[in-house]
This record gives sequence, structure tokens and C-alpha cells, in this order.
Amino acid sequence: MKVLALIFGLSIIVSGANYSVIVSKKLSLSTVSAQEIRDIYLQKRHTIGNQQIIPINLVGQDEVRSEFEAVVLGMDRNRLNMYWVKQHFQGNTPPITQSSFESIKVFVQNVEGSMGYIPSKMVDSSVKVIYEF
Repeated sequence: MKVLALIFGLSIIVSGANYSVIVSKKLSLSTVSAQEIRDIYLQKRHTIGNQQIIPINLVGQDEVRSEFEAVVLGMDRNRLNMYWVKQHFQGNTPPITQSSFESIKVFVQNVEGSMGYIPSKMVDSSVKVIYEF
């Protein structure tokens, strides 16, 4: 029995994504590419289809934010900081931040067009998953 539980646990770790990019369940989006998410979070685009998108990020030096930046955005923190310094002088600002996954989820539920990321285990019927990492 212990061996079966260990195998099951390892299969979840190996096969499943740990985090989900979410939007309101009211949006017609079903899936979005990593490139589209990257462009949204870097403020290179503001819509997907005809839907205005508002990216939401975790604050500061959170480990999950660093993973999101590395895996989805393809940038480490230093490179991303340099990017936003340059963008500042062009009048562009980084995404809105929230202090916790719970606040990201509530924001996405209540603000039409917002997009954020949370642990996959927090996903329920109140939000829609459009990408996993």
C-alpha cells in the first residue's frame, strides 16, 4: 500500500503542472499560448481576440513569481527589471501586483479581463484555467 501511494504521489509530481494561469469563467477564452501570456505580461499586447486583458502578478521576490518569470516569460529577475526600466521611459508600467494567491484569485473573479496565476490545487469552478506551468 505504501509503495502504491508513493508511486501515485510521484506520478502527480512528474505529470502535473504546479501552477495555473487563470481568467474569469465569464471570458470566452479557452486556451492561450505561452507567447500570448508573455506578451500580455510584458505589456506588448493588451488584448486577446477582442477581450482586454489585465495581467496580475505576485508582489516582490516570491519564489513562484520567479518561476513564472523564468518558465513563462523566459526572463530572470535582473533581465526583467532592466526591461521595465526601459519601458518606464516609454510610458509603460509593469502588471498590477497582489500580495497573495488568494487575492489574485479574488481579483480575477471580480475584475473582468484580469489574468493571474495560482497553484493548480486552488483552482475551482469560480475561475477558468487557460494555461499551466
